[in-house]
Amino acid sequence: MGEFVALAARGGFAVNEHGGRALLKAIHEMLAWIDDQRYYLDALRQEPLLGSSTNAQAVKPFMREVAEDESGFLTQLLKLRESLGAAESAIQQAMANYQGADAQAADRLGER
Repeated sequence: MGEFVALAARGGFAVNEHGGRALLKAIHEMLAWIDDQRYYLDALRQEPLLGSSTNAQAVKPFMREVAEDESGFLTQLLKLRESLGAAESAIQQAMANYQGADAQAADRLGER
């Protein structure tokens, strides 16, 4: 995501208002979903109630590990949340890039 943000910052791409609003809406909806699910997702950090059989005892720690280790679901979901914030900034910059390019084109055509 860092490259995406850097590309927007140096004017490497532009997004018009309509496209930018659609992208920002999708980003905001994903951020809201992640935030709304935090309570439920935190349950994945707890040891599951699978009983006391040998199989259950073997699976319990594995399920928590899958949820929270370095490549676990919760870890990756939080990284996604961070990258969505960066994407939001990049899209806003790309929208400004578009407005700047549009204004320059209008100036060259004598429309302003």
